[in-house]
Amino acid sequence: MKISNIAKSVLGCILFLFLTMQGVQGGDSISFPPVGPLPPVTVPANNPQTAAKVELGRKLYFDPRLSGNNWISCATCHNPVLGFTDGLPRMLGGPASKEGGRNSPTIINSAYNELQFWDGRAATLEEQALGPIQNPNEMFETLDNVVKKLSGIPGYLKAFKEVFGTGVTADGIAKAIAAFERTIVFANSPFDKYMQGDEHAMSESAKRGMELFNGKAECIKCHNGPNYTDNKFHNIGVPTEVPLKEDLGRYNVTKKDSDKGAFKTPTLRNITDTAP
Repeated sequence: MKISNIAKSVLGCILFLFLTMQGVQGGDSISFPPVGPLPPVTVPANNPQTAAKVELGRKLYFDPRLSGNNWISCATCHNPVLGFTDGLPRMLGGPASKEGGRNSPTIINSAYNELQFWDGRAATLEEQALGPIQNPNEMFETLDNVVKKLSGIPGYLKAFKEVFGTGVTADGIAKAIAAFERTIVFANSPFDKYMQGDEHAMSESAKRGMELFNGKAECIKCHNGPNYTDNKFHNIGVPTEVPLKEDLGRYNVTKKDSDKGAFKTPTLRNITDTAP
């Protein structure tokens, strides 16, 4: 008898919950960071926010000239209209617009991520900003070429001089895009208002859902803290009828066997806007 995708997913989730419960027996207990309103964004000392820098980062974010064919911008895969995603199961990129191996994550609230990318290979937004530009399966360009192209545009020369006191540099590109991304914060949901004292901000149904989320359903085990993610990496082992490309996830970064197939817990904020 053929098992449906839904049934397989349920079985996978049950298996994951069983495994995560091991060692939590008898009188043992585990506490998780409470969900709640988002705190202020932490800004690194070596890249302070300024209005001019954020504006420069916004222009760079939407500029397809950062790619090898001058067609692909950051916004191509992280489109504001689509919740800062591309709305696809897997991203399209490279010179032939081929399907990549992973889904494009939203950049909403990415300033709160402890590590960037699904496998956590980038420690900061600045580091992350330069990754797709150089990836042959994404924007397939070199930083040297990007710097040369932008250095030939008077508007960029003026903006970099104003913001950084220099010409166009890869470091400046990274810092400007990161500064812009730190402004993409959505923290005014009915849940946020409820947690700030507005008892009528959430429906009774939503309140019951929150009780299940934090209790019997145990969703909070992985989706905890103000951004609804533990910022850790898990292999949840959910089976699928759709063939998947081999992707070892976090293992590609750490080379630890325990990290094979593990990926970062995604935030659940704005999940209705970031499908699939």
